[in-house]
Amino acid sequence: MLNKQSKMLRLSALSLAVAGAMAVAPTAANAEVSASVGVANMYLWRGYDLGNGDAQVSGDLSYSNSGFYTGVWAASGDSAAGQEYDLYVGYGAEFGGVSIDLSVWNYMYPSAPEGNDQILDDFGGLSEAILSIGFAGFSVTAYDNIAGGSGYEYYTLAYGYEAFSILVGKHDNIGGPDDNGIYQPAEDVTHVDLSYAYNDNLSFTVSQQVDNEDDDDPKVVVSYSLPIDM
Repeated sequence: MLNKQSKMLRLSALSLAVAGAMAVAPTAANAEVSASVGVANMYLWRGYDLGNGDAQVSGDLSYSNSGFYTGVWAASGDSAAGQEYDLYVGYGAEFGGVSIDLSVWNYMYPSAPEGNDQILDDFGGLSEAILSIGFAGFSVTAYDNIAGGSGYEYYTLAYGYEAFSILVGKHDNIGGPDDNGIYQPAEDVTHVDLSYAYNDNLSFTVSQQVDNEDDDDPKVVVSYSLPIDM
């Protein structure tokens, strides 16, 4: 149920954690509008395959100006919640080599299964506040469920060097519907993602949950993104 990277194309599974989601702060002094589309062989979100093996198509449209940014990210492929679009707003800046980014994301599911009151399709029904701090290739990010959901939290520690990156993510009190839309109790899960960016468009990720006996197979994700000239 929950969103999902973690989730603008540059922030989510289609970039580094092919989820995940890490926050990337625009710092250009001039206003900029950007957009992109992407495809992946699965919907990888924070160590989970939300699409139950189905491919994912996504896109985003964003506006940034002097560290401030806002936009929308949309995707298909969530087998339990259906189609999704996310609205976000945030601000990022750098001080002495340390980057700080704070954003708020609102997740909406207009095609959520009827009668499933755990998935809300109204504005403000399911939201996260995300704080990310980065330095010298390392980043630490905290996601806090501030509306809807099950009161969960999620944390990541990541490091990137050239085309390679590694991310360790930790779920705290995550809960949500299974593939049949039935709500499941909360659980704590840790996953490790190894990623390689072949170029600006094509990337590969291997994701492994390390403490979940029910999901011990690695997930291999191939994703391709394409910027749209604005």
